Amino acid sequence: MFPEPVVVERAEQPYVFMRRSVRMDGFARIADRLPELVGWLAARGIEVADAPFFRFNTVDMAGESEVEAGVPVASPPPEPEGDIGVALLPAGRYATLTHVGHPDQLLAAAAALRKWADERGLEWDMREVDGVERWGCRIESYRTDPRVEPDPSRWETELAFRLAD
Repeated sequence: MFPEPVVVERAEQPYVFMRRSVRMDGFARIADRLPELVGWLAARGIEVADAPFFRFNTVDMAGESEVEAGVPVASPPPEPEGDIGVALLPAGRYATLTHVGHPDQLLAAAAALRKWADERGLEWDMREVDGVERWGCRIESYRTDPRVEPDPSRWETELAFRLAD
């Protein structure tokens, strides 16, 4: 059972990211980049503004999805460097759900969020092309630091999917 989702209004948020095309069974290829990204920010004295996240630009459960490992920043660095990019999460209305538990339950949490929105007639900022979902903004923010809380059954993850205007 998941908590009741809510709709929230969000402002634009600058962030730094690394992007990869990954299969879901090879998600570690992008997930393992988050510590590197956090270290890059720390080495440059760039203030982290919120929890690290994964942004799903495309979702293809049977193939490769384009995913960004991202970290919100108080102010963006002046220029990207190497495979590190700088962008803005778009402002808008987001349907959100906070999941507490193991990350292997996130697919079920995302399904619950989508069902909840569908039951209320809410439309996503997403289009499907040839079986691939292309999202305006779909993020999973990892609110728990695994160095502080090593038990994944206690980790808090916020799902935030942008709604159509």
